[in-house]
Amino acid sequence: MDRLLYVAMTGAKQLMQAQTLVAQNLANIGTTGFRADLARFEARPVAGPGYPSRVNTVATGVGFDHSQGALVDTGEALDIAIDGQGWLAVQAKDGSEAYSRGGSLNVNGLGLLETERGELVIGDNGPVAVPPNVNVSIARDGSVAIVPQGQGPETLAQIGRVKLVNPDPQKLEKRPDGLVRLVGGGKAQADANVQLVSGAIETSNVGVAETMVSMIEYARQFEVAVRMMRVADENAARAANIASIR
Repeated sequence: MDRLLYVAMTGAKQLMQAQTLVAQNLANIGTTGFRADLARFEARPVAGPGYPSRVNTVATGVGFDHSQGALVDTGEALDIAIDGQGWLAVQAKDGSEAYSRGGSLNVNGLGLLETERGELVIGDNGPVAVPPNVNVSIARDGSVAIVPQGQGPETLAQIGRVKLVNPDPQKLEKRPDGLVRLVGGGKAQADANVQLVSGAIETSNVGVAETMVSMIEYARQFEVAVRMMRVADENAARAANIASIR
C-alpha cells in the first residue's frame, strides 16, 4: 500500500506543476512575442537507505519553444517584428541585459524607447533615447531615425540603432520574468544579419488547440492519481481490519 500511495502522490504533485506551466502558456496567448514553455516527465530513483525500488515522477523544464509566431501588420511606426531568428536586446528590471521578441515599442516620458512591458530597448550605447520629433521610424536593420521637431522630412536623421542579437539557441534560457538570457550571464554580440519587419508585431507561438488538449489530459491524469490515493487508503483500512480479527 505504501508504494501505491507514494507513486500516486508524487504523480499528482508533478501533474499539478505541469498544469501550472500549461496554464501559464494559455494565459500568454495574447502576449506579443511570447515563447511557450516546454516540460516533460522523468522517472528518478529516490536516494537514501532502504529505498532502492522507489521512483519519483518529476516534471522537468526542457526550455522553451523557439519557433516563430505569426507576424501581424499594425501599421504603427514603432511596432517591429524580427524576421526569422534573432532577439531584441532590452534592459531587464534588475539592470541586466536580456532578450525579447516583443516588438510593440513606444517612447516613455523620459524620451527613452521601451517595450510594452516597460523594459528599455538597448542600442549601440545603452538605452535608445528619442529626441522630440514629428516622425520616428525603425528600419529593417534596426536603425532608428527621426524628423526633428519643427523640421521638414528632408531633415531625416539617424539617432541610433537597436541592438539585435542571434546567439546559439542552446546557450539561451528563459527566466521567470519571461525574458531570455544567456546561460551563465553575459551579453550577446550584436548580429547585423538579424532583420526587422517594421509596422508589424509577432504573436505568441502558443498553439491554442494543442495546449488545451494538454490541459485536459493533465486534468484527467490528476483525477486518476487522486483516485489511486483513495484506493490505497481504502486497501490499508481493509488490511488493518483483517489484521485486527483474532
